[in-house]
Amino acid sequence: MRAPFLFLSVLAATPAAAQSRHDSNAPIAFGADHIELQDKANRAVLTGNVAVTQAEMTLDAQRMTVAYTGQVVDGNPQVSRLDAAGDVAVKRPDQSATGRFGVYDLNRHLITMLGGVTLHQGANVVRGSRLTLNLDTGRAVIDGSSVAGGGGIPGATQAAPGGRVTGTFSVPKRDGAAGQ
Repeated sequence: MRAPFLFLSVLAATPAAAQSRHDSNAPIAFGADHIELQDKANRAVLTGNVAVTQAEMTLDAQRMTVAYTGQVVDGNPQVSRLDAAGDVAVKRPDQSATGRFGVYDLNRHLITMLGGVTLHQGANVVRGSRLTLNLDTGRAVIDGSSVAGGGGIPGATQAAPGGRVTGTFSVPKRDGAAGQ
């Protein structure tokens, strides 16, 4: 039997116009307590209160590995992927998500989060084990069958209980008699 999952194109409380395409070509600004450049491996490792901003989106974590292609354009290395771990949070103007781990694939314009994921959009909340967010379309896929956080053990994962997606959707107030 296929594991249950939930497709969310646009959650009910947010107008379609609020779902804007993210500019994955915008510069990436970062801040962290520590950075280690590993040029031969084409990556940088950021640790401690990491905050990354690109256009209107922020990505926060305790640790992040920035992978770049080795190509340099106008003096800047070309970033291809961000791998985040520990208290990962993604914030966009119309939604936010949290989880234990996250991967931002800049080439595919996808963010994947794992481990006790929670997605907020307006008053709507959805929880699962894995979230895939398409930054071009705003489409979010929540899966309950992946992994959940490892009970406070850093880097650990465990099977999600029941493999289910749960949440709450807000319902707009309607005119008319109650119960109709």
